[in-house]
Amino acid sequence: MALSTAVPAAPATARPAPASARRSHRRRSPSATVLLLLGAVYCLFPVLWVLIASTKSSGELFSTFTLSPSTHLFDNIRDLSAYRGGLYWRWMANTALYAGVGAGASTLVSAMAGFALAKYAFPGKSVVFNIILAGVLVPGVILAIPQYLLLAKVGMTNSYWSVLLPSMISPYGIYLCRIFAAAAVPTEVLEAARMDGAGDWRTFGLVALPMMRSGLVTVFLFQFVAIWNNFMLPYIMLGDDHLYPVTVGLNGLLNQGAAQPAMYISVVTGALLSIVPLVALFLGLQRYWRVDLGAGAVKA
Repeated sequence: MALSTAVPAAPATARPAPASARRSHRRRSPSATVLLLLGAVYCLFPVLWVLIASTKSSGELFSTFTLSPSTHLFDNIRDLSAYRGGLYWRWMANTALYAGVGAGASTLVSAMAGFALAKYAFPGKSVVFNIILAGVLVPGVILAIPQYLLLAKVGMTNSYWSVLLPSMISPYGIYLCRIFAAAAVPTEVLEAARMDGAGDWRTFGLVALPMMRSGLVTVFLFQFVAIWNNFMLPYIMLGDDHLYPVTVGLNGLLNQGAAQPAMYISVVTGALLSIVPLVALFLGLQRYWRVDLGAGAVKA
């Protein structure tokens, strides 16, 4: 009778842990977290100061501790609303008009221009793109006076159009849309749409725009905030205070504060109210943001 001898199996060789797992066990340095917290405090402290200062009366604004809140917020809002028959809310409505219409038109123009630069071949394409890149490097403040002189020749200064028209063209928005269209809109999808009989405008509107949605939301937000906070262009273009945006209007109140110190609290309260729409806009549109630029790409 043959005896069968069991051969013990060789011990399995332990595989080395992946690099990501090894890095996760390392003790992270807190310096990066501390720097981020300091940056957050640096950015948010002025907002906190405005929030607390707007709760104080004009007498408490300079006589009490900076971070000590009071109970006069609604009184300050009521006084600000009563200023010249509610002129502040006219400024807010003007700002919403300038920012909403200007950012919407700028986003559409940027989407069309960026899509054309990314997906079409035409003579002078590289020259046009280089000019747009040069426009990104030019601060908007430098262009305010030339734009005023041009619009003054056609009699369009001191009107809504004098602020809206310059805001509709954004070299930075065109640049972003060009980069995003090149990454998020596959050429194969466009060719398939053309084979199905779709024209250029239909292909752009029904195929390209949905794929570029997250990028367009980013462009819209950037342009909306830039127009909302713009001061120099409307300050130069407008002479009627009923056409002012909130930035120019609050600057006028601030200048009055030198003779009437009670106006300072109205400026602070107006600044607080002016950031509420921006916060609401960011919270409402952040769900459309995507980190992955290839979110609309064709999957294999």
